[in-house]
Amino acid sequence: MGIVALMACACGCDNAYEKMPEGVEPSTGGEVVPPPATNPAEEWAALADSCTNVLVTNFLDKTTGTFWSTPNDIERSTEYIYWQQAHALDVLLYAAERSESLKETYLGYARKWVQNYANNYNRDHRGEGTYGGFFNVWTDDMAWICLTLIHISEVSGDAQYAGVAREVFDRYIWPRRKSYSGGTALPWTSRPEDVANFNACTNAPSCLVAAKLHPLYKDAGYLEMAKTLYQACVDHMPDEERAEEPPLTYTQGTLGEACRQLYHLTGEKKYMDKAGKVLKYAFVSNRCNDSATGVLRHEGTSMDQSIFKAVLIPYAVNYVLDEKADAITAQVIREKLMLNAKTLGKHLDRRQYPRMYCDYFWGTTFAGGNASMGAQTSGASLMEGVARMMR
Repeated sequence: MGIVALMACACGCDNAYEKMPEGVEPSTGGEVVPPPATNPAEEWAALADSCTNVLVTNFLDKTTGTFWSTPNDIERSTEYIYWQQAHALDVLLYAAERSESLKETYLGYARKWVQNYANNYNRDHRGEGTYGGFFNVWTDDMAWICLTLIHISEVSGDAQYAGVAREVFDRYIWPRRKSYSGGTALPWTSRPEDVANFNACTNAPSCLVAAKLHPLYKDAGYLEMAKTLYQACVDHMPDEERAEEPPLTYTQGTLGEACRQLYHLTGEKKYMDKAGKVLKYAFVSNRCNDSATGVLRHEGTSMDQSIFKAVLIPYAVNYVLDEKADAITAQVIREKLMLNAKTLGKHLDRRQYPRMYCDYFWGTTFAGGNASMGAQTSGASLMEGVARMMR
């Protein structure tokens, strides 16, 4: 869709995705008939185009392919924005998969993103090769970046990016593993004080990286690593549904996707059962949702917190679209995704396009000030996810 058409739709369609007949016209026979039915899939795709274009227009540094924390880096607060880069670029990659007209442009940004090491502020290992540019003290940061590198290969068909992810995992992530009473897990950082900090935000994405590397390289070792890290996640869960305490949307989503991938690699039902439980919890628990509206809650204004929902949404959509998922659970999640998307759609100020910013909480309209890349990424991720679900 061209930018002119995109803007026209974004500004003029308003709540088109749930449009009811706005009037009636007499036919030649004198009876009253409604206007032609609209196409919901096209309408959601147009809204996804709009929200993603807001992200690109205001937060993407087109010279580097990396993202600013505020529009045009107005707050000069982008220096340490690293792991969040993965989820912002993922929005563009999902858009590229959905729209052939956007694909080459967005993949061009992805290539620049790789060349600039996703804005990684750590330069300790840059002399070791391309993979060295992605090294970080924070284990989870590298895992998120690896997942997006693999995603670039999935969209582009160019295996080199997955190859970089493999090198990062093999050289910097897996060697950090430590033993605990029940098995083996990855610590949050390489710092001594974190040697036994086996949190979900590290082990779930690392499990998912290993699970995705296994079919790419036909290496059974990665499957064993994924199983080991899955067990570490389960061993540290506070109950059957919560990935961690407090429950956060991004770890619920990532653990769910790791389990779903493991199911398809092994055929073992326990993995898909666990995927359904942790993903459903993110959408029905009052710990993760606003009690008044039923939509995902405001998780905070920091760049970390504001981007959490952008991690959950694509993995929730993957579950809904998976024919092997529990049908009832998938339907509950689908309905919740639609509720969230419709709520966000009602609170987008179309008059401000292309500064039609998403707020931290989808039940409120952005009221001004400096917008957040994390909040915009989360909102755009939701619209891209629903557009993918509706295709």
